[in-house]
Amino acid sequence: MKKSFGFVICISVVIMTGIACQKEVKRDYPVKPVEFNKVKVMDDFWLPRIKTNQKVTIPFAMQQNEETGRVDNFAIAGGLIEGKYKGERYNDTDVYKVMEGASYTLATDPDPELEKSLDKLISVIAAAQEEDGYLFTPRTAAPKKPVIGIGEERWSNLAVSHELYNVGHMYEAAVAYFLATGKRNFLDIAIKNADLLVRMFGPDKLKATSGHQEVEIGLVKLYRVTGDEDYLKLAKYFLDQRGKDLELKIYPEGHRFSIYNEPTQIQAHKPVLEQKEAVGHAVRAMYMYAGMADVAALTGSEEYIQAINRLWKNVVDKKMAVTGGLGAHHDRERFGENYELPNLTSYNETCAAIGSVMWNLRLFLLHKDAKYIDILERTLYNAVIVGVSLEGDTF
Repeated sequence: MKKSFGFVICISVVIMTGIACQKEVKRDYPVKPVEFNKVKVMDDFWLPRIKTNQKVTIPFAMQQNEETGRVDNFAIAGGLIEGKYKGERYNDTDVYKVMEGASYTLATDPDPELEKSLDKLISVIAAAQEEDGYLFTPRTAAPKKPVIGIGEERWSNLAVSHELYNVGHMYEAAVAYFLATGKRNFLDIAIKNADLLVRMFGPDKLKATSGHQEVEIGLVKLYRVTGDEDYLKLAKYFLDQRGKDLELKIYPEGHRFSIYNEPTQIQAHKPVLEQKEAVGHAVRAMYMYAGMADVAALTGSEEYIQAINRLWKNVVDKKMAVTGGLGAHHDRERFGENYELPNLTSYNETCAAIGSVMWNLRLFLLHKDAKYIDILERTLYNAVIVGVSLEGDTF
């Protein structure tokens, strides 16, 4: 099978990602998980895969970030080298996701050389961050000719730009590195950016939300390690804005971004508390539902709990393949109609399966019901790990 970089970005963190409470928060999930670095895996099934992830997959992914210019984009944005931005508007996240996976391995198996490599990479990211905390290399590296889809001004095309999506993954990576090493070098970058978002977005400020959900999950993780409630409030605000004030730029039919003409594609067709059916881009939906579960647990919102319960029932009863795969259509990587689950042509993107694992873990922690672990395990064994070879570098 041909080597592919896209999948490794999603798979690199799934085996060892957990939810850890770093500071005492006012409310939380009723079930508190054992921290993953306090569990020693010794079996014949998972241990070889974890070792392969550490020794093969993560180094391979880090090398791909270098070879494809993703790291150079940060260096260009920071004025460390000259050059032109390479790739798509979401390329920053590929670097962050691999750094998150690498950080989790450091938490279980310290590796001075890997830690040194990450510190070097963090210094490049720091150079790319603008003075006020803004961090988005497609704009900073190419201010006179912005990458297609990101808009002429900051946050001017959030339905498409991935500006908030990118930094959400950065927050997750920064928290993982801080927890693994105790170093604040990456965490301080994340906090500086999150503080900018707190200043910019909210009631009586910029009323907007992200076209690709993820920033909500990242903000919650920052809240857990800092105890700063502004981050939790902003995560909820971004969710509550869906279906309200998101202005979509209308693209001509056939344009590569015309898919965003439909609010259902980004789950912005109704307020999240009114949504009862899983629609649109499957990965976005899973990230949103996971973020809603976090907000439900950490705020005690019964409305949020009821909303995610309704959505879970729709997904599991009417939208999920027997393997746990999600997203019937390759076109727009989206859910189909209820019970539309074709055998041979379903897209069932691996990243959507990973998102389902994240969501179902949270629902178990919230409800203490093993049915969520049943779905998690079905999906993990049949729709997630099947995407990476035993060798660890083909996908």
